Amino acid sequence: MNKIIVSLCLALLSSVGMAETQTGLEIMQEVKLRNTGWLDMTADLEMVLTNKNGDEHRRKLAMKVLEIEEDGDKSLSVFNSPRDVKGTAFLSFTHALDADEQWLYLPALKRVKRISSSNKSGPFLGSEIAFEDLSSFELEKYTYTYLKDELLDSIDCFVIENKPQYEYSGYVRTIVWVDKLRYIPMKIDYYDRKNTLLKTQTFNDYQQYLDKYWRADSMLMKNYVTGKSTQLFWHNYKFSSGLTARQFDKNSLKRSR
Repeated sequence: MNKIIVSLCLALLSSVGMAETQTGLEIMQEVKLRNTGWLDMTADLEMVLTNKNGDEHRRKLAMKVLEIEEDGDKSLSVFNSPRDVKGTAFLSFTHALDADEQWLYLPALKRVKRISSSNKSGPFLGSEIAFEDLSSFELEKYTYTYLKDELLDSIDCFVIENKPQYEYSGYVRTIVWVDKLRYIPMKIDYYDRKNTLLKTQTFNDYQQYLDKYWRADSMLMKNYVTGKSTQLFWHNYKFSSGLTARQFDKNSLKRSR
């Protein structure tokens, strides 16, 4: 009888775990679905780098993104100021399961450098944002587990654990708070390979575009190890402008100067 009770308990726990995994996947499927169909996007971006002493360095760049069906998005970022980074350009092709492709154009060297798949956890141009953080969100790249419901700044959220399924990730897992009403991320905790909380990203001042798509006007990435932070301020969002794949090839890195 005791063995039967133990077996039933184990079966029940297993079914609960499977239900939570399925719930987490379903929630993130809805997040993806609600952010599909915008075709392309352009925006101006200000990046504020703050060191542990509070000193700030500001950078301005222009960004454009092309939505790709059945695969990850393509994005191109070009720095306009200050002078020491002006003309630097970053091109990223996100893939669902294959390794992302990323290139960096360095005007001082007049050459394009490919970012190695094993170096995606490295910082993007001295910021607290890693190269892998710049990839578009693709469902197949993670497994998902629903953890709990929780209020975050009075916003009712799902809390989901995501575990990367791709090689060379700098994270063993991330925890994301998803607004239950709008299905948008409000906060992400990143845990390093030692499963220690490395940094937190928060999303603020959301605005809706085309009566459907939500975009944050500001984001903050805080690194608990370095004591540094990177804040992003987004301006002039535009959608469905007719961008083409040719504007996102490797030659576009040099043309973007």
